[in-house]
Amino acid sequence: MLELLKQPWPWYTSGIAIAFTMVLLLFFGKSFGVSSNLKTMCTIAGAGKRVKFFDFDWKAQKWNLLFLLGSVFGGVIASNFLTNDEPLKLSAATIKDINELGIVFDGGLNPSQIFGLEFLSSFKGFLTLLLGGVLVGFGSRYAGGCTSGHAISGLSNLQIPSLLAVIGFFAGGLIMTHFLLPYIF
Repeated sequence: MLELLKQPWPWYTSGIAIAFTMVLLLFFGKSFGVSSNLKTMCTIAGAGKRVKFFDFDWKAQKWNLLFLLGSVFGGVIASNFLTNDEPLKLSAATIKDINELGIVFDGGLNPSQIFGLEFLSSFKGFLTLLLGGVLVGFGSRYAGGCTSGHAISGLSNLQIPSLLAVIGFFAGGLIMTHFLLPYIF
């Protein structure tokens, strides 16, 4: 069984798992979103005493916190115990594209040149992470949710604002990839 878990699974497996999860959430009247957990954690920490936005019954969101915790633990388990130590199979075109940006593909899921401690401790790395975090945080709040909430829950609930948000996420991703990323790296 462990060997089966260590093998790469077909791409459609995640689609089936997401669809099953969404059916369960819809059945129980819940909507999924990762960024809503940040609001819940701020409320737990006491932000509701000072800011009205954070003044709500966070206990109704315990299930979502548990889902987030399970996602984190699942990722830790998968990356530490279910890897087969083979390099990531990435297309030659993608490797060529990242090489043109000056990033060396080292076979890992995340290039150590960007996600390693040396880059993170540099001024450029710190500034990139800080600015990226502010933009993602602002964008999630401004859009009323994150990519997972809008693209998975919102679209499955046929919400027009979620469709518009997802179109905006994709447009922003294309602009970042083709116009801004080459200037950063």
